[in-house]
Amino acid sequence: MKTKFAYFAALETPEIRFMQRAIELAGFGQGFVSPNPMVGCVITSGSKIIGEGFHAKYGMPHAEVNAINAVTQKDLLPDSTLYVSLEPCSHTGKTPPCTNLILQSGIRKVVVAAEDPNPKVAGSGIRLLREAGLEVQTGILQNEAQFINRRFFTFHQEKRPYIILRWAESADGFCDHDRSSTKRESIPVSGILSRQLSHIWRTQEQAILVGAQTVLTDDPSLTPRLWPGKPPLRILFDPSLRAPENSQLLQDGYETLVFNHLKSEQSVACTWIKIDTEQDFIEALKEELYSRKILSFMVEGGPETLRRFLAIGAWDEIRRFRSPNLITKGVSAPQLNVPPDISQASGDDTLEVFFKPFSKLIG
Repeated sequence: MKTKFAYFAALETPEIRFMQRAIELAGFGQGFVSPNPMVGCVITSGSKIIGEGFHAKYGMPHAEVNAINAVTQKDLLPDSTLYVSLEPCSHTGKTPPCTNLILQSGIRKVVVAAEDPNPKVAGSGIRLLREAGLEVQTGILQNEAQFINRRFFTFHQEKRPYIILRWAESADGFCDHDRSSTKRESIPVSGILSRQLSHIWRTQEQAILVGAQTVLTDDPSLTPRLWPGKPPLRILFDPSLRAPENSQLLQDGYETLVFNHLKSEQSVACTWIKIDTEQDFIEALKEELYSRKILSFMVEGGPETLRRFLAIGAWDEIRRFRSPNLITKGVSAPQLNVPPDISQASGDDTLEVFFKPFSKLIG
């Protein structure tokens, strides 16, 4: 997806071109590396790329490791330059520190797009390399590198998950037909390409949320049936526990959190989390997901749940599909009175994307 930022800067210099490639590689890890960041790495000798890699899966080798291992002529490394989209880690987690491998490889120059906001790193990787005598350049395509990892930056800088609101609406502003007095089945508002894209997004975010009315009306599974990938953690906001016990979210075996005011309980795949009726649901939700290392979640509805997030500005990104079709009478979609940052075709639909200012991330 293109962004309101020039996601890839113009190819003005070799440094920008190589860092552009590192950021492009980083994106291949989306949906697989959380709660780690997406990171890409390129190693060059002169004007030629001799190795590249990315962090492909949580717990697996990091981008720098894969890039160095991809270099077949190891004798070129002492005179090479390593470009990495995020500061190399300097601590032991699921894997050893990348700074150690860089030092052992003999590489003498490292170019870093953005500093890692994780307190376990936070500049220590850059400092360690410089103290060892390496030349370290920073800030090449910093904005783009921070933007692709906006979930990771939000999580560490604001101590909460990144929040995406998503819905589809008709040309006359409805997100569903009127089904209040009939057994009328749900009719998709958006086209098949838009629905497939929504399922791709489900594999890219760690969690997905709906309200109780959506479960009562549609009994969704919230799994990515139209695209291969890992199902997200499902979140149900159900204060009075109105969702039937045989609902898919409660019975299909995939992990679900149920935020409610009545009980705390654990079953095989479901966890009921009781929150005080006086406590704000969204704040409790953010605190709980932060404690679980959930970097992002997507709110898929219904409209009242979406409006609850909109009313207090609890969102970072909105993705709205607008269909050319009319519904005439139905459930009104949330209203937005600002122009989108992105507007592009999605089959017969129009996808509109809105971003909150990322001043804290790229200022």
